[in-house]
Amino acid sequence: MPDNNQAALQTLPPSVQLIQMSRAFVVPRTICAAAQLGLADQLAAGPKSAAELAGPMRAHAPSLHRFMRALAGLGILTERREQRFALTPLGEALKTGAPGSARATLLVADWWQSCFEHLVYSIQTGKAGFEKVHGMSLFEYLSKHPDSASLFSETMVGLHSQEPPAVAAAYDFSSFNTVVDVGGATGNMLAAILTRHEGPRGVLFDLPHVVTDAPALLAAKGISDRVTVEVGDFFKSVWAGGDAYVLSHILHDWSEDQCITILTHVRKAIKSGGRLLIVEMVLPAGDTPHPGKMLDIGMLVVTGGQERTEAEYDLLLSKAGFRLTRVVPTNSAVSVVEAALA
Repeated sequence: MPDNNQAALQTLPPSVQLIQMSRAFVVPRTICAAAQLGLADQLAAGPKSAAELAGPMRAHAPSLHRFMRALAGLGILTERREQRFALTPLGEALKTGAPGSARATLLVADWWQSCFEHLVYSIQTGKAGFEKVHGMSLFEYLSKHPDSASLFSETMVGLHSQEPPAVAAAYDFSSFNTVVDVGGATGNMLAAILTRHEGPRGVLFDLPHVVTDAPALLAAKGISDRVTVEVGDFFKSVWAGGDAYVLSHILHDWSEDQCITILTHVRKAIKSGGRLLIVEMVLPAGDTPHPGKMLDIGMLVVTGGQERTEAEYDLLLSKAGFRLTRVVPTNSAVSVVEAALA
């Protein structure tokens, strides 16, 4: 069912609907600017006016006041006496290190949005706008910019924060001895699985610069003694010997040929009778709304990858020597696509 805003929008003439939809970019750009400026950190100690903040923030006080007033209209700040502004719960979530990684996600979203300026280019060529902007792929860029790589990993934790516990609850991992999280970055998904299911051990497999932040997260989750961190490149090989291989938000990053390469290496590594578990947004057919349909456009522009329907996963898996056995929905936007050796 549409929410009240959607219902109100649909009562307007189609031309007005389109214009209002096109102006929606103002809100995310405004919130991203707050993250870039570190405004929430400046207000962490209590309410302040634009005049008080202008010096420390190197800002134009009247413009900063207008900006803070707009954020108050969005519910991120609240205006107090003497034109002082304070953080709301939404604003608190914008502070550096706040649970949910909102600030990191917004900072990454800000440089992703530049790629959407080249959406028409991506539609016309099938190539990622990110490469047109930066002269290299997203993952090449992250390998050369470790600070950005850490920010990206934090962003993925925040962006998909509801998914790991939902996956761990929806799928029974208890029958496996070793769960291998391929491309698992900081180990957030693996941590959720092992926390809920006490039997399996875990292997976290990813590039050296990507797993840098993993030990701290695994220690914080209390599962360091159950996880082995293995470094490697899934385009060359995958750690062998597991009976469950998790690919969480991996395949949607890559072209079909690259996905088949990854899946072929998993097929060589997995034990007989093991299971491949793909965690992705599985697109519904037809006009059914789904967040994955817009994420699919994001993948086109940023990585050159794509989201897929169940039928498209079935076809992709068959090309790599797997057969799709079932799709397990979760209490989140993602599903678990289970596959076995063909």
